[in-house]
Amino acid sequence: MSALVDRLVAQVLGIEVRLMACQARLNARTDPEALHDLRTTVRRLRSLLRPLRGLPGVEQLEVAASGVGDLTTPLRDREVLAAYLLEHDQPQAAQRRMAQMAEAYPAVAASPELAQLLMIIDAFSRFLRASQRQGLLKGLRKRVEKRLAKQWKKLDEALHDPAHDRHRLRLLIKRVRYGIESYPELDRLPKAAMPRLKSAQGALGDWHDCWQWLARAEEEADLQPCVSTWHKTMAEAERSADRVLDKLSAACFK
Repeated sequence: MSALVDRLVAQVLGIEVRLMACQARLNARTDPEALHDLRTTVRRLRSLLRPLRGLPGVEQLEVAASGVGDLTTPLRDREVLAAYLLEHDQPQAAQRRMAQMAEAYPAVAASPELAQLLMIIDAFSRFLRASQRQGLLKGLRKRVEKRLAKQWKKLDEALHDPAHDRHRLRLLIKRVRYGIESYPELDRLPKAAMPRLKSAQGALGDWHDCWQWLARAEEEADLQPCVSTWHKTMAEAERSADRVLDKLSAACFK
C-alpha cells in the first residue's frame, strides 16, 4: 500500500509541475497546444481524485479542478472550431475566433480559478502524507479497485441500453479510460479494452463536435456555409460510433 501512496504523491507532484508549465505557456501566447494540455492535465487530476473521494483535501481539490474545467471548456470548443474552419476554407470565420483566443490565453493563465487550483494542489501531497500517517489510507487499493469496477459496470450497462445516450456514453468511456491510465497497476480489464476505448472515444468525439457546431450555427451566421457538411459528417460519425461501440461491447463485455 505504501508503494501505491508513493506513486499517488508522485503523480500529484508531476501534475502540479505540468499545470505551472501550462500556465507559463498560456501567458506567452505562442503555444497552440497550451490550452489543450492544461485541460488534459486537469482531466488526469480529476481521474486520479475520483476514487479518493472522502479523504481529506480531495473535495476541495476536485472543486478547484472542476472550476478550471468549466472555465476552459467553451474556450477549447472555440479553439477546435477555429482550427476546423481554417482547414476547411473559411479563413475569415476562423480568424475572428482565433483573435478572441489570443486574448483568452493570458486571461486563463491569470484567472482566479487556475490560481485556486495551484494553491490547493500545492498542499495536497502533504494532506496525503498526513492521511497516511493517521492510518486513513488503509484499504486504499481496495477503495480504488472498487471505484474502477463501478465505472466499468456503469459503462457495461450503458452500452447494453438500447436507448443509450451518446453524450453519457462518451463521458463514461472517458472516465473508464482515464481511470485506467491513472491507476495502471490496478488494471484488470481485457487487453482489448484500451484500444477499443480510444477508438470509441474518438468516434464519439467526432459526432459530438458536429452536434455542437450545428447548435452554434443556429446563432452564429458565419457558420452557415458549413451546416450541410456537418449534417452529413454527423450522420457518418453516428454510424461509425455505433460500429465501434458494438466492437467494444463484443470485445470487453460478455
